[in-house]
Amino acid sequence: MLSKSIVSEVLSKCLITGGDFAEIFEDDSVNNAISLIDGKVEDAIGGRSYGIGIRIFKGIKSVYAYTNNNSLSSLLDTAYKAALALGEVKEDKSILLNEKSISTIHPIIYYPKDIDYNKKIHILKTAYSSAKNFSEDISQVIASYSDKDQHVLIANSDGLYVKDRRIRTRLGVNVVASKGSENQTGFEGPGRYKGIEMFDDVDPAYHGREAARIAHTLLHAKNCPAGNMTVAIDNGFGGVIFHEACGHALEASSVAKGNSIFANKLGEQIASTKITAIDDGTIPNAWGSLNIDDEGTKTKKNILIENGILKGYMIDKLNGRRMNMKPTGSSRRQSYKYQPTSRMTNTYIENGNDSPEDIIKSISTGLYAKKLGGGSVNPVTGEFNFSVQEGYLVKNGVIQEAVRGASLIGKGNQVLMDIDMVGNNLELAQGMCGSSSGSIPTNVGQPMIRVKQMTVGGR
Repeated sequence: MLSKSIVSEVLSKCLITGGDFAEIFEDDSVNNAISLIDGKVEDAIGGRSYGIGIRIFKGIKSVYAYTNNNSLSSLLDTAYKAALALGEVKEDKSILLNEKSISTIHPIIYYPKDIDYNKKIHILKTAYSSAKNFSEDISQVIASYSDKDQHVLIANSDGLYVKDRRIRTRLGVNVVASKGSENQTGFEGPGRYKGIEMFDDVDPAYHGREAARIAHTLLHAKNCPAGNMTVAIDNGFGGVIFHEACGHALEASSVAKGNSIFANKLGEQIASTKITAIDDGTIPNAWGSLNIDDEGTKTKKNILIENGILKGYMIDKLNGRRMNMKPTGSSRRQSYKYQPTSRMTNTYIENGNDSPEDIIKSISTGLYAKKLGGGSVNPVTGEFNFSVQEGYLVKNGVIQEAVRGASLIGKGNQVLMDIDMVGNNLELAQGMCGSSSGSIPTNVGQPMIRVKQMTVGGR
């Protein structure tokens, strides 16, 4: 990684046109991916990505540039050209750096480079066999394994100089069930901020069966009726509805510009009193966790909503300037190619006092959304549309037949107010979140919740 002397010289060059803050982000990442299709290894790919991002602030203006060349001359040239975008050349400023050491809260036992590919392939074959043998309906199984070993150096003109190493591992199982010309799919994708020891706790056979079970269930399900009804949304990936419909609207990237339904509402009730929502980047070895964010700020447990009251936002340095608020350890980016901004880490609705059994029993006629799929949301208005990957009708407090083709339609702020029961079975689920600073690993989560009235799209 870059030495302090080189970093100091480059940061000084960044400020020659009157900038008041400069930052360097060095990123050295090794990625591995293996895919198994119908029991055979289709791809085994490894690659390295390296580069340096340079960012400069002048008030609330910013400029960002990056390069793959870490020679001093290249870095100084990149810094000089970036600085010129903010004004005319003035005087050089000297930068003193203090190296900061961090203690990791994410112990790693096995690093990816030390693991033989055959061990990874064995995991994929276990997931494949479990899925393929679930039912004669299963026509295709695609199992994938990926890991990432990322070294970062973050330094800035405030004197910060800090290094971190991040290890992540993920399994993906995509299953197709077929009947005649009809196909249905199921997916499972567990991941952790761990090495291959992740599979000491994560059973690939279970996730293979679960993906196959979903595909098989959907193949034999009937079409979901449409209408306004009570909806129970299960734990785990059910939390994607909060992540998308509300979480993005609590990121400073939206709030600072007034492009959020929750802008200027700190201290106000924006949700049911049963709702406490948290973004916590400090959960040990969790998929979305970090020791420090991508600006070098320590991650923390940020309470976003407490008993329905808006308590805080997720804030990065630049938008913190715009809002006159301190960063919250929430700045993230996919790689050196992206300028960082406020993003989620592990975002979830906290446990409530209701049991999942009581939530189902309370529904006379409605929908039980066991697993959600993809969706879209407008953070300015909060309007969303989510597909239900696996759903069941509920009648007189009893789960009935499986249905497919359901979607949940509404507005994030309204749904928050209409949640009238919150379960006690909190679970997190893994995903990748895409936004202006690229695709990053995030956890979503919640216990089972009940929304007293929602619009359900169907066929």
